[in-house]
Amino acid sequence: MAEEQFSLSAEEISTNGRSSSEDIIYPFINRLIHQAETIFDLDLSFSEADIFQILTQNIVHFFDAEMASIWLLENGGQPLASFVGQKRLFNDFKNAELFDMAIAGEVVRNRRPLSIPDIWKEERWQNKEPFRQFGVNSVLVVPIAFPRFSGQDSDQGGVLQIFYREREKRFSLLEIETAELFSRRVSFVLARKRVKALQKSSAIKDRIVEHIFRRLSKGEGILMRDLFNSVIPELSGFINIQRCALFSINRQNKEAVLEAGYPEKAHGIGKTRSIEEPYIKRIVDQTGPFGQFEHERIDHNYILITNPQRSHLVPGDIRYFLETQNIHSVLYLPLKREKEVNYFLTFDAQGYHHQFAEEEIDILVFLGMELMKGLSLEKLYDLLHDSKNIAISQAYFAKRIQNILNKEKYPKNEKLNEAVEIIWEGSNRLQEMFLVLFGEGKEAIVDVTEVPRKRFLIYQETMKEMKKDTIHFIQKGLTPSLRFRCVPFHAERVIDNLLSNAVAAIPDEGGEVSIRTWQQDFWVVIEIVNTGRVSKEEMERHLRGEEGKRKGRGLHVCNQLIGNMGGEIEVEVKDGLVIFRVKLPVLKSDL
Repeated sequence: MAEEQFSLSAEEISTNGRSSSEDIIYPFINRLIHQAETIFDLDLSFSEADIFQILTQNIVHFFDAEMASIWLLENGGQPLASFVGQKRLFNDFKNAELFDMAIAGEVVRNRRPLSIPDIWKEERWQNKEPFRQFGVNSVLVVPIAFPRFSGQDSDQGGVLQIFYREREKRFSLLEIETAELFSRRVSFVLARKRVKALQKSSAIKDRIVEHIFRRLSKGEGILMRDLFNSVIPELSGFINIQRCALFSINRQNKEAVLEAGYPEKAHGIGKTRSIEEPYIKRIVDQTGPFGQFEHERIDHNYILITNPQRSHLVPGDIRYFLETQNIHSVLYLPLKREKEVNYFLTFDAQGYHHQFAEEEIDILVFLGMELMKGLSLEKLYDLLHDSKNIAISQAYFAKRIQNILNKEKYPKNEKLNEAVEIIWEGSNRLQEMFLVLFGEGKEAIVDVTEVPRKRFLIYQETMKEMKKDTIHFIQKGLTPSLRFRCVPFHAERVIDNLLSNAVAAIPDEGGEVSIRTWQQDFWVVIEIVNTGRVSKEEMERHLRGEEGKRKGRGLHVCNQLIGNMGGEIEVEVKDGLVIFRVKLPVLKSDL
């Protein structure tokens, strides 16, 4: 665009006659309209990089400039992305930083264009060496306004830079105004692209919720890795998931365990890493600092490693692995319940996929939150499932009280008192269950002998009422005053599950269920034995939760609860008996 074309004033145009002014103005207006229509008609299915490449190339052509660049900034400072268009092809133009943060920040803050006729005389522009390489000497910097769609969007802005070969270039008002018009068209494209991205994001989030709900509605007990293995392959078709993995946090052993991966064959399931490794420690501790750094971005909801080979958070062996697998960026998502990180997800940008776009991060963070919601629903299912045993006990003992009251004129007797006490115990436990459900369960000192004795009595009396006379209950030895600290409901839940399984495993011809407690070194031990025919390997699979179904799920829940209490569980099968031993840490004051 030749400058002298636009130097005539309105008065000069009118005096030169109508045909002369039309000869001057019409070609310009025609080109401007054509360029505006080109921008309006941009295919938004193109990637952001392709769209801005087209924009910058059109700007270079329209202004007869040497180069143009668009820089997108966040929170008034941090560059998010840059896009460059040029008249001639340079092999390494992407490596040249034709950009100054101080000048860009000033233009964005003031929301006014800045013309620099001679870059070499501009003291504020620090790094001028790239200009020599590309032969540009003047620049027009115009602000770009970012559309905000909610109060939660970060403050963003940007600049459009148009570079020229001319030195001491005089920028006309018409040229500056036209550049601002192009800047507003760039903002318009950003808005359209953002709306389209929000629509796509909303549709994907709906499908995520649908997939997880459908998986939960099958009525099967679900572990986090089951949910991962079921949902991720299905979602990978419409979310750009190339490689991802699920890790669980084992605080007792201070390690992160690889639970599942996608694709499954590309991961070493079961491998562990120390939670003291820098990236895992940042994920688990959630202590910050947070913000955009040179090689990573650390947020409360994720950690984005933009340069794994230079980031101090990535250990050397992982750097080597990422390099050999052509992985350019890694996204870590902590999965939290009540501010405590129980799991985390990793996603890799591999091959042609160099970085994670903001929309991708938003969708993957949403996916992580929905997975945790699914797990919370499963926890609710477990609690409600366990309440069935309490309801059965209360129903039978309510019937027993009724029978006693009908037979006795004066209800004051030992059996009545015992039954009333059992009903009270069950009601009290039901209250504790719902306290745990709402996160209000509190630790207390628990008598290891008294808990199984009372639960054992409940099952013994329940079986009598159910006329199951072939099941014999035996207390083989209960050592008094064995204490440890935990949430009482958790201890009762473990004993209930083990006793329930023991009773259910008794064959039709009958058998026995026995309990015993004692102290062994630093442990208090609860032993529950039942008659039954089952393999040790099957029991151990249930403890590890490998089945992922309702059958045996109670054992896996027991294993998790005991682990959370700092204990261990052992299983032994011999001579037609199944033996479970629960070891819990004895109260330190009792040592």
